[in-house]
Order: sequence, then C-alpha cells, then structure tokens
Amino acid sequence: MGVRITPRSKSFPDWYQDVCQAGDLAENSPVRGCMVIKPHGFALWENIRDPLDRMIKETGHVNAYFPIFIPLSFLSKEAEHVEGFAAETALVTHYRLKAVKEDGKTKMIVDPDSELEEPLVVRPTSETIIGHMYAKWIQSHRDLPVLINQWANIVRWEMRTRLFLRTTEFLWQEGHTCHATADEAQAETMQMLGVYERLCREYLAVPVRVGLKSPLETFPGADATYAVEGLMQDGKALQMGTSHNLGQNFAKAFEIQFQDTDGERKLVWTTSWGLSTRTVGAVVMAHGDDDGLVLPPRIAPLQVVIVPIFRKEEERAAVLAEAGPLFEQLNEAGVRVRLDDRTQMKPGAKFFEWEKKGVPVRLELGPRDVESRQAMLVRRDDKSKTPEPLEGLAAKMPALLVEIQDAMLTRATRFRDEHTHEANSWEEFQELLDDPGGFISAHWDGTRETEAEIKAKTKATIRVIPTSEEAQPGACVLTGKPSERRVLFGRAY
Repeated sequence: MGVRITPRSKSFPDWYQDVCQAGDLAENSPVRGCMVIKPHGFALWENIRDPLDRMIKETGHVNAYFPIFIPLSFLSKEAEHVEGFAAETALVTHYRLKAVKEDGKTKMIVDPDSELEEPLVVRPTSETIIGHMYAKWIQSHRDLPVLINQWANIVRWEMRTRLFLRTTEFLWQEGHTCHATADEAQAETMQMLGVYERLCREYLAVPVRVGLKSPLETFPGADATYAVEGLMQDGKALQMGTSHNLGQNFAKAFEIQFQDTDGERKLVWTTSWGLSTRTVGAVVMAHGDDDGLVLPPRIAPLQVVIVPIFRKEEERAAVLAEAGPLFEQLNEAGVRVRLDDRTQMKPGAKFFEWEKKGVPVRLELGPRDVESRQAMLVRRDDKSKTPEPLEGLAAKMPALLVEIQDAMLTRATRFRDEHTHEANSWEEFQELLDDPGGFISAHWDGTRETEAEIKAKTKATIRVIPTSEEAQPGACVLTGKPSERRVLFGRAY
C-alpha cells in the first residue's frame, strides 16, 4: 500500500514529508538527520544541477574538488566564521576501530591508540581549506582572477531535520573566487546571484525575490550576503541560494596575497556562493498538491509517460503497435518519455503512481483510442484531459511542455504577489504575518537590535533588502524611528 498523503490544509509539514516519500524522492536513513536520495529524487537533482553547472561554466568558472576533512586549526583563523558554524560542526578525533569480544560477541570500539594529533572538521563549508590552497597558488596579478566551483557534500549537525530542507548531510555546489579589486569581487557576487535567480525562474518555475541580507542573516565572515528567496504554499519563505562578498576577511586570515603591476604585495578580494539540494524541497513546496508532486517540465526526470490500456491479449498487441512508435517519435523529439507497459499493474494504479511522481503529461492509449487515432492527454499541472490526434502529437509535445512550464511560473508568481503585503503599523505587521502570511514589506530602522526584537516577538526575519527597489523613506514598523527603505520580512524554513 502506498503512502497516504496528508492534505495541505490539515498539516503542511506532514503533507511535505508524505509527498517526498509518495513521490519516491527520498526517505530517512538509519543515521539521524540523514536521507537516502532515491533514483527519482536524484534524477530531479541532476536536472537542477546540470543546467546550473552549464551556467557556472558559461561565466568562466571551472570545477575542482577539495577534501571533506579540514584541520581544526584552519577554522580558528577566522573567528567570526568559526563561531557561526561551531554548533553544527562534526569532528573526527580517531582514525581506527578495534574489534573486541564481550559476552561472546564481537563489537567494534574506537582504538584509543589511534587518536589524531589534530582533530579534523567534517566540511561544513570550504572557505578555510580553499583559502589555504589559494594562498599557495596565487603569487602574482597574472594568477587572478581565480574562478573555481566544486560540487560536494556538506555536513552540518542539524538539531531539527526535514528531508531536503535541513539534513545533517546534503549535496551542493560552492564557488570560491579571488579578485584583484573590490569592484571585481562585488561584480562577481552579483553575477552569481543573477545566475541563481535565472535557474529558479527558468528551470524551477519559482519566482524568487532577490536582495541583500540583513546583518543578523549575513554569512559568518562575509562583508555582505545576497540571496534568492522563494515563497512556499504555506506562506513561509525559503532561502534557495546565497552569494557572499567576503571582502578581504579570509584573505587576511590565510594571507592570500599577490604582487600587483606596481610590485606591491596586496591582499586579494574573495567571494563564495552556493546552492544545494534544498532546491528540491522548494520545488515540492512551491508546486505540489494534495495528490503529490507537480514537476516543472524542464527539470522533471520524465516529461511524458505513455500508459497503454487493454484487457485482452489482442487489445494489448493493437495498443502497443501504436504506443511503440509514439514512444520512438517522442524520444526523437527530445522528450524524456517512458512507455509503461508493465503487466503486473492495472492502468489505474499506474495513473496514481505517475501522478504522485509529478510527471507533467500522461498519455492514455486504449483500444477505442487506437480506433479513433487519438490519445487522451492528461496534464499534471491543471489536471485537464483532452483527446489529441496521434498524428503530429509527438511534434507538438515540446511546445506543450514549454506551455506547462510557463503556466507553472505564472501561477507561482501570482501566488507570490497575492501573498506580498505592505504593513505600516506594528499591529498590521503582526496580523498580516498570521493571516495570510507571506512576504511583508515594512520599514526597519536598520539596527541589529530592532531586527532581533522583531524576530523574538514574531519569529519573522528580514528575508531580503530588495536591490531592485528604490529607497522609500518612512518610519520603522516597530520603533517608529526613521527608516531609509522597506525590507521584506517573513517566517522562514
């Protein structure tokens, strides 16, 4: 029996967990806080990862790989950075196990004679180990810029975990660059922020809000952090990617210097930026419904599934005689397609399975359809059913998939806009947060103290300070003090 999906109206968190499992994306592993990403889920991640990798390379970056283990002393070189990750950092202190007998049974224990001279941090992020290497690689202005990205796994010991959104181990990419000037580093930071925005809009069909992070939300050790924030169907925000201007903080800590054209030794300016498997969770929460996943065609592992319908063997032969060529035509048209000719499942069970997995288009083909030279086309996004002539159907499918992709982005944009509200008083701010939720545009006096007080009172944080909007002076929603501009608040994952 399959996973029963809790309605969103009853419990959004339970609905999310149910959809991830019913959609065959992932499940919890024996290690607390870790997940097993199943083939359907990993294929979805690959379809997010691969276009992002292309975009990263198109901007002149190259891929490399750095170790998962980092000497503990490296983290101590940048005090603000290590403080920001201290509570989530896992350490390796020994390198060997030993088998011992106890009550006639063999068990494994840590060999006390294998203690490391220096504990190793299991990578929570790679600024420190990469900074150490860059200090060796960079000597001259001719070595700049350094534009490197890595695809890796990360370990952060999360206390409260949820599939894809917060897990002890997750997959991501992290870019780390070095530049000769502050302007170049800032341009790099904004360029990669734009890459993330494009990925979210064009592939994930999630219309993100883009902007600068507030002081409390800035990455430890960064001069400035920028982010792309999506709005999920429960009205909560989700940070989907970040780009950090690190200034010269890590350059100072790791002595990353270069000789300029004037012969003077100078510190480089660095950036880092990252996006993770959290984006899979964003796709689930932004588009899914009470029947399961609804996947944007551009990232769906399967875009079309053909389901033959028959009762008798002669019907099976006639239907497959049409389904087979249709499969080949769709495949030749560049469509990711599957012909589900399994005999151990009834058509209704197949419909239910592919609906839960979010396949954008289902083509039902039975004996009557063969006689009529048509197939029943079912769209996952709006559940519409229309008979379509078999002649020319494969040729029309790429355009239909684009239409579905655009419709999903339009619907998500409408939801975001309908759930973005202005608050001009503290009472209004609180009311809007509770009902209907979403992004709240409000004035803030610019102080960490006020930001922290708002968070303590409401659990709402500043998601972004929009970079695309002009300054609009006003009065802080909490303190009444002067405010230079509105910022976007929201409760977040």
